[in-house]
Amino acid sequence: MNLPPLADRIRPDSFDAILGQQHLLGPNGPLRRQIEQRRPFSMVLFGPPGSGKTTIARLFAKEFSADFVSFSAATSGIKEIRSFMQDSENRKKLYNRDTIVFIDEIHRFNKAQQDAFLPYVEKGAIVLIGATTENPSFELNSSLVSRLKVYMLHPLSFDDIKQILQHALSSEKGLAATHTIAPEAMDFIANISDGDARVALNALELSALAAKENTIPLATVEDVIQKKALKYDKQGEEHYNLISALHKSLRGSDADAALYWLARMLEAGEDPLYIARRLVRFAVEDVGAADPQALVVAVAAKDAVHFIGRPEGDLALAECVVYLARAQKSNAIYRAYEEAKQDAQNTIAEPVPMHIRNAPTRLMKELGYGKGYKYPHDYPDAHVDQEYFPESLRGKKYLPEE
Repeated sequence: MNLPPLADRIRPDSFDAILGQQHLLGPNGPLRRQIEQRRPFSMVLFGPPGSGKTTIARLFAKEFSADFVSFSAATSGIKEIRSFMQDSENRKKLYNRDTIVFIDEIHRFNKAQQDAFLPYVEKGAIVLIGATTENPSFELNSSLVSRLKVYMLHPLSFDDIKQILQHALSSEKGLAATHTIAPEAMDFIANISDGDARVALNALELSALAAKENTIPLATVEDVIQKKALKYDKQGEEHYNLISALHKSLRGSDADAALYWLARMLEAGEDPLYIARRLVRFAVEDVGAADPQALVVAVAAKDAVHFIGRPEGDLALAECVVYLARAQKSNAIYRAYEEAKQDAQNTIAEPVPMHIRNAPTRLMKELGYGKGYKYPHDYPDAHVDQEYFPESLRGKKYLPEE
């Protein structure tokens, strides 16, 4: 008997069963409010692959007892779209029945195809739900985006993926009657899926087909995926060992070693945005004022990873790692701030000296706010000797002399 793919067989049958999108479907989420108010409206679901976009669209059709139709950019021409839109409008008028039109990868539709939906969306003849992995601001017509609500879906976490795999192994629609899996094999699948539930479920299904016994071992998963399970645990010691190795290689200005540890982490399934955050921290903590451009590079790498994802974003991290490793190093600002923080926490919170207080009202001026302040731009090189500390810290220095 030919069964549908595992990912389709165990697709969530209620909004409560969808993982990772509580900001949209939780008690106060905007999609939950749509459902409770019985007011479906057109939207774009923007998020990474395997995060639940198609499932949400199908459940909306089910929730509102609407007809569900999907269109493909590859096979749907403008004439076909307009013909179907007209039929949907007629059904709305005759039977007051909604039609939810789902367009997966809506960014692949050209301008004319996108515009063909506009009048029917405006009239309420259809409820349009588009799904895209690309930023709608750049990939969709502004006229269409202005008529749709854009919702961003989050990537599924490591724990979300494990929960989905566990459900597949316990569900009668899944593999409950046939297979279990070794814990390390499940962790490996959850790591390499990169937050994509469909990738994880496909890997599990192929591994079950290839397994020679009921319990799927790690070796079978590695063979099916054609990738070796690197020793790594996102939640455990190895996670911290590897990020420490990357950090210390950067601090030691060894770009080659830093690239190796970066690759170890990425290929083992580490969240690239976690690495990007650590690189931003390194740029301000270990490079600091020695090369202020390092922070610009690190933040740009973070933005690139967020914008294009993997695997292309890996190169942005690699470029950043090399830059940080080769940059001049200084932790002077880090040490200075730590000392300033200690003073802020441990000394009496003295009043701001009167001469550097702002004086926006006449009364404040009469009370002496701002009195005696020397405006630096009135002096050569915009510099004048003037005390800015409170009395107990007068003359304090945190930074080395330039």
